[in-house]
Amino acid sequence: MDNNDIVIRLRYALDIKDSDMVEIFKLGGFDLTQEEVKKVLTKAEDHYDNEDDEVYEDEDHIKCTNSMLESFLNGLIIFKRGPQEPKNGQPNKPDRSIKNHSSVNNVMLKKVKIALKLTSEDIIDILDAAGVTITKGELSGLLRKEGHKNYRQFGDQYARNFLKGLTIKYRG
Repeated sequence: MDNNDIVIRLRYALDIKDSDMVEIFKLGGFDLTQEEVKKVLTKAEDHYDNEDDEVYEDEDHIKCTNSMLESFLNGLIIFKRGPQEPKNGQPNKPDRSIKNHSSVNNVMLKKVKIALKLTSEDIIDILDAAGVTITKGELSGLLRKEGHKNYRQFGDQYARNFLKGLTIKYRG
């Protein structure tokens, strides 16, 4: 599952309008026009051989890079919860959470959890609605920071089912 697919599925699951998508990207620090957002929301034809952070663009499609996806997810948090006041001594810009392609799904899970104010029980219920059974301990491993001894990778199949469960919950 590529980054464009994640953005497309989140947009559908949460029923986000194109104008709101532009606003969400802007809140996350990535300026896109409505036309460019529409190009991000299209599926590409096998241009994902490389997993680097280059923006791939043609006349009908823009590849969603890791930094673009992270900007979208950060913007979604601000869009849903409002801006957070920085605390004393806290840097203004957080470090990028997506270090490599394998951590994309874990970061997506954490940031959607924050944006939608989901509890662990909510996530378990969302996955259950999509036909996936997961324990609190397994979920805890998915929410850990990469490099932690109990960290577990949130694979593409889990991510697809999580987004499917979100669709069931928010679109009925």
